[in-house]
Amino acid sequence: MHQMTLAEIARGLADKKFSSEELTKVLLARITQLDPQLNSFISLTEDLAIEQAKAADARRANGDSGALLGAPIAHKDLFCTQGIRTSCGSKMLDNFKAPYDATVVAKLAAAGAVTLGKTNMDEFAMGSANESSWYGAVKNPWNLEHVPGGSSGGSAAAVAARLLPAATATDTGGSIRQPAAFTNLTGLKPTYGRVSRWGMIAYASSLDQGGPLARTAEDCAILLQGMAGFDPNDSTSIDEPVPDYSASLGDSLQGLRIGVPKEYFSAGLDPRIAELIQNSIQQLQKLGAVIKEISLPNMQHAIPAYYVIAPAEASSNLSRFDGVRFGHRCENPENLIDLYKRSRGEGFGAEVQRRIMVGAYALSAGYYDAYYLKAQKIRRLVKNDFMAAFNEVDIILGPTTPNPAWKLGAKNSDPVAAYLEDVYTITANLAGLPGLSMPAGFVDGLPVGVQLLAPYFQEGRLLNVAHQYQLNTDWHTRTPTGF
Repeated sequence: MHQMTLAEIARGLADKKFSSEELTKVLLARITQLDPQLNSFISLTEDLAIEQAKAADARRANGDSGALLGAPIAHKDLFCTQGIRTSCGSKMLDNFKAPYDATVVAKLAAAGAVTLGKTNMDEFAMGSANESSWYGAVKNPWNLEHVPGGSSGGSAAAVAARLLPAATATDTGGSIRQPAAFTNLTGLKPTYGRVSRWGMIAYASSLDQGGPLARTAEDCAILLQGMAGFDPNDSTSIDEPVPDYSASLGDSLQGLRIGVPKEYFSAGLDPRIAELIQNSIQQLQKLGAVIKEISLPNMQHAIPAYYVIAPAEASSNLSRFDGVRFGHRCENPENLIDLYKRSRGEGFGAEVQRRIMVGAYALSAGYYDAYYLKAQKIRRLVKNDFMAAFNEVDIILGPTTPNPAWKLGAKNSDPVAAYLEDVYTITANLAGLPGLSMPAGFVDGLPVGVQLLAPYFQEGRLLNVAHQYQLNTDWHTRTPTGF
């Protein structure tokens, strides 16, 4: 049962081949048995899961249906879940139980999804390796000595190891797409505003976006269908109709114009990954796509701009964690200043502290114009590059990451080296565009992903291309040894 995709589970439940309760118990037992190797979960919610599974079975018995009704999933541990620890992978929120459900959690629960638990993540979503979590690093099921990517590494590792069929995740600079590439999954970052951020604990508010992680594009379409939609509680949510993502999966790719930026194939790209990307291009050409070289001239400025804007927003968002109202509080503070200093110093890890300091510096009176304002101007140039490109092509294709997953600890002493691994993903967040990573092959036994980008609200087009590609390749069907 654990090898089934979300779509296969939906068909199995509809055909009464098994119940949601039976499936849920199988997967909970599998998590208990195998997750100690991976550390992909922070919290398991066995009682809630069984309760939700029984309710889903009762709804089906009464004639209710739906692709997510009775389907087991997990939530990245920054989606607030009522009465359940929501830690953000941080000591700061280790004792925090959310008093309400995030909109994403509520929508999926209403659709009948069964929550198995909360997955591990880089602390406050800051990282590319899932090594900054206070609960310890997550291991990549393809090689336990390597990182699974971050910050959604817990969700990615759990799905890749067949502990569950799909999970929610978030993407601020590539944190859905990069872990998807590192663990042989399909991961989708929707258009900014497509999925509600209400109840999703913020890292960088103008960049964060929730989305699905699953094994196939078909499964991502199912999960996104349950997540997407306008939310009046979120001021950045877009009131745009949500199409039936599954309905367009079978569309032909004949005549589809795919742009390949020349800037993607620079000296920083592993040549073995470049070869796999070329193989993917050839496969899509066989399916009728037309390839065109394009240029994104301001891509080279994206990383420095991102690592000014994101820390600046983080320094503002994380100021609320002060040891007063909720979260970690130091023991026996001498006064209010001591309470703030020690609570924040003890509660936040090194990477979070680093980004808060960088952000506070960039926003300070003497440096705002020189750093933050200039970064926002670069952000506009990046967006303009994409708008010009999409006048010529329908989607943009390239590598998701410049290298395969690195070994645990390999980049801990050089944060900038880890930041550079986001070179292909962060531009979509700066521009607010939808992006998808899908499996494209292996290098030294480690998965590699190909990234697709599309105009605003064209998630269906990305899912269509990925689905057609997956019907003609088998990379996404490979399973890590031992899982």
